[in-house]
Amino acid sequence: MEKKQPILTDQFKRNHTYLRISLTERCNLRCTYCMPLEGIPLSPKSHIMNYDEIYEIAKVFVTNGVTKIRLTGGEPLIRKDIPIILEKLASLPVELAITTNGITIDRYIDDLKKFNINDINISLDTLSKSKFKTITRRNQFEKVYQNTLMLVEKGFNIKINAVLIKGFNDDEIIDFINLTKSLPISFRFIEFMPFDGNKWDLKKMVSLAEILKKVTSHFSNENVEKIKDTENDTSKNYKIKGFKGSFAIISSVTNPFCDTCNRLRLTADGKLKNCLFSASEADLLSSLREGKFIAPIIQRAIQHKFKIRGGMDTLEKLQNPDLHSQNRSMISIGG
Repeated sequence: MEKKQPILTDQFKRNHTYLRISLTERCNLRCTYCMPLEGIPLSPKSHIMNYDEIYEIAKVFVTNGVTKIRLTGGEPLIRKDIPIILEKLASLPVELAITTNGITIDRYIDDLKKFNINDINISLDTLSKSKFKTITRRNQFEKVYQNTLMLVEKGFNIKINAVLIKGFNDDEIIDFINLTKSLPISFRFIEFMPFDGNKWDLKKMVSLAEILKKVTSHFSNENVEKIKDTENDTSKNYKIKGFKGSFAIISSVTNPFCDTCNRLRLTADGKLKNCLFSASEADLLSSLREGKFIAPIIQRAIQHKFKIRGGMDTLEKLQNPDLHSQNRSMISIGG
């Protein structure tokens, strides 16, 4: 008898074991690379997954091979029912993680500990209070920074994510890395990526090559150590000799990691995106509410996944606004 293909394996034999679930389109920051200046039309509350629906959809993915779930937003911690969501998902045999801007995370330390959520990604694009206000359109730098230090002190595994934008925060690369001298964190530089409404321009992007050139020029080649990347890693990982922490570069634009991609995304309104760059979506929530089996829908969506970046397999295609503007803004996809 012919062996049945797992539903989370695509036509290029990539097995998807990592699900990122956006809990909300709302956020208490307004980061320029994530949200258009004018904001976005928010989905009505009735169109957003409730905690039971999040659990039921997640359960189908876990049953079929997902081993890690990361909660994102918007800002996931602004959902009032976040403790219930954590409790329900923690009942599944899966590793839980969360990405947050860190503003309110101090209120949820007990919940994070209780449900064994140790991996926390913090978004922090600058170490300057004035720049923080410019890029987030809010004055919350001190809160985010102090909460990050508190999480490190309490033993959480912390990664700090910074989207680099030329002429804005690329002059802070060395300052960012110097944080890892005494802190056991990973500081991750993310290439500026195109999404609807974020005024992306290739000229604003700081590439992997440019970052490494600046780092090796400052610290010297012999002091920059390459760390072995783990399977399905999205980042190229490094550390400075003698430093407690490490740094990494996520180069989705200049050096995509599509060949080993194992990630899927579920938007807050219950749509499955098989790739961050893909404009196509599969509506799982409507089918779930109609009492239909969603596993076949998931399988079809994964079988239609492109080999590279939602079909934008060249920089020329990536720079074509007619292609990347068909996607959502980052705030409504989920970080």
